[in-house]
Amino acid sequence: MRILLVEDQIKTIEFIEKGLTAAGYAVDSFANPMDAELAISLNEYDLLLVDINLPHKSGWDFIKTVRMNNYNGIIIILTALSATDDKVKGLDVGADDYLTKPFSLDELLARLRAHLRRSHKSGKGRLLVYSDLEIDLVTRKVSRGKIPLILSQKEFSLLEYFMRNPERPLSRAQISEHVWNIDFETGTNIIDVYINHLRKKMENDQFPRLIHTVIGVGYELRQS
Repeated sequence: MRILLVEDQIKTIEFIEKGLTAAGYAVDSFANPMDAELAISLNEYDLLLVDINLPHKSGWDFIKTVRMNNYNGIIIILTALSATDDKVKGLDVGADDYLTKPFSLDELLARLRAHLRRSHKSGKGRLLVYSDLEIDLVTRKVSRGKIPLILSQKEFSLLEYFMRNPERPLSRAQISEHVWNIDFETGTNIIDVYINHLRKKMENDQFPRLIHTVIGVGYELRQS
């Protein structure tokens, strides 16, 4: 599950990124709304968290722009503005919910889960399926050939990224950025270790290899 955060306060960014990452979500953060708009045009996001008081462009105008550009995912406003008129304005411009600062991480996570459940119940991409592999993004259950697989949060996020990009070679830098939200360091083998964990859990004599090594590039989810 990938989330885009548009916020210009460093402490708030760190607080939200830490909490969402620990909960198994991938987060891209931007202080400049124009940079966020570009990211939305290049990547697929399930949900946007948007502050209202932003540099260069207000959160209201940012939401209007992304909705006009056909972003159909969930948008939650995060702001210190608590007047009823502000809440109504946020919903009118295209937001789905409004969370007033300061808020607890538990409250934010509960709002995310509630909106994602409603979104997926309406048929908006609850399941990712490739070959005999299936991921339920709401229950976070994974199966191959109807046999349940028990994955850690990071293994789930890694497999989700592959499932969203099947039959496409993914570099270690891309995987590091999208799953770990960090720049890839050539001196670490963390990605290879997690790939090995996934392979052990989902590949055997009954279920052939789906995650293939692409020499000189990285890895690819594809059928042999």
